[in-house]
This record gives sequence, C-alpha cells and structure tokens, in this order.
Amino acid sequence: MKAALRALANERRVRILDWLKDPRAHFPRQVDGDLVEDGVCGLLIARKLKVSQPTASEHLRVLVQAGLLRPKRIKQWTFYRRDEPRLKAVKKALAGL
Repeated sequence: MKAALRALANERRVRILDWLKDPRAHFPRQVDGDLVEDGVCGLLIARKLKVSQPTASEHLRVLVQAGLLRPKRIKQWTFYRRDEPRLKAVKKALAGL
C-alpha cells in the first residue's frame, strides 16, 4: 500500500493512470500492440507527458513497482496498461481510511 500511495502522490503518474483508463481516446494507433489489449508504448506516454524518455520510464517504473501498471514487452518496446484489480483494491483501502 505504501508504494501505491507514493506512486499516486505525483500528478504526472496520476495523469498517466487517467489516460490509460481510455487509451484509444488519449493515444494514436500503434504499429505494434493493441492500445487496450497490450497497453500503450512508453514512448507515446513520454511524448504525451512532454518529458524525456528516461523521465517517463522512471514514472512508469514507480507505477509498475506499486502494482498499478502491468508492463508487456513486444519486440524492443515496453507497453503499459492498468492493473484494474490492484487499482480497485487500493481504492477500497483508501476509502476505508
């Protein structure tokens, strides 16, 4: 829970989670991987955040370590999608505080 709270304490990471709720509305089609089934390429997330790829990678790493995102490798790229059961559990735990 501590890692999830740390991840959610950053506005950019919360924005990433929000965008990934409906990836087709927020990201263009990808050459590899389906936006919903496979997730969104880290490069597209970096572009949308208007940050460098290493900066975006750090935000994504924190979200993955907190269990809020699931990464998937396709070729040389990493794609990210929300871990809905984990997000639901975190929401429930926060509501109980």
